[in-house]
Amino acid sequence: MKVLVTGGAGYIGSILTPRLLQAGHKVTVIDNYMYRQHSLLELCSHPNFEIVRGDVRDHSIVYKEAVKADAIIPLAALVGMPACRSNPVLARALNYEAVKFICDIKSPNQMLLYPNTNSGYGQGEGSKFTEESVLNPVSVYGTTKVEAEKAVRDTPNSLVFRLATVFGVSPRMRLDLLVNDFSYRAWYDRYLVLFESKFIRNYVHVADVADAFNWSIKNWDKVKNEVYNFGLSDCNLSKMDLALEIQKVITDLHISEAPLSLDPDKRNYIVVNDKIESKGFKAQRSLQQGVRELIKSFQIIQPQVYSNETRGTFNSK
Repeated sequence: MKVLVTGGAGYIGSILTPRLLQAGHKVTVIDNYMYRQHSLLELCSHPNFEIVRGDVRDHSIVYKEAVKADAIIPLAALVGMPACRSNPVLARALNYEAVKFICDIKSPNQMLLYPNTNSGYGQGEGSKFTEESVLNPVSVYGTTKVEAEKAVRDTPNSLVFRLATVFGVSPRMRLDLLVNDFSYRAWYDRYLVLFESKFIRNYVHVADVADAFNWSIKNWDKVKNEVYNFGLSDCNLSKMDLALEIQKVITDLHISEAPLSLDPDKRNYIVVNDKIESKGFKAQRSLQQGVRELIKSFQIIQPQVYSNETRGTFNSK
């Protein structure tokens, strides 16, 4: 099968792309390498891999590659609440308009697999959310991704994953994601300061996300034209719970709370992943497995390079 992945050199894409090739697919990646990453260099010798350096806002580039594909996975996006808040025009162009263009040009026979974020559920006050729950995004990031989801769901032969907060090591590493950020600070400082520590969210390993897309292509008739929450079902954790899980690995970690600080993201919800699990796919990699591999990676990487924004106190990812 011919698969087009936009943003395929990014955090998820650089794990997903080699897995698609391993499954026997021909893969074309469109990426503008805005973070100057080199995450797909090892694939350049693969005969079924093609790279197009370009911007998904350039419709001529996207159209040329999209019409040749059997399946399209639009990963290209401006990701995260702070990055989108800083540049809302770019966020809308990448997160919604580029995806809507793909929806408009794709044929009914082409598969479209879209990664939304479950941040679209917004301020849940600890409520449980299924795929039938009302979406109520509270950020530019969440709003643009929800608008794109609607466009995808209105397009035949499509699928949507509402992804939990992703963690784990990737060739295009990110340290501004909550688990990755907490793990780095815990390892480097041996100290974590939490604000609004009772806020709950769901988590999932980046390799499980890649496997979910690969599995869905293989099992398309069983999963198409639906939306699925996707995360670790035993990993709906508050920030304090997350810190305590990290402390099980970094045993000399000290944890404190800053009760007067606020989380601008305001996400606080429990996500139910029963629907995708009933179809036969379940996330496998545990949070502690991810933390242990992250600690190994911290001895290799240069932190200032691996973020979608300037590093600061990012308890809101």
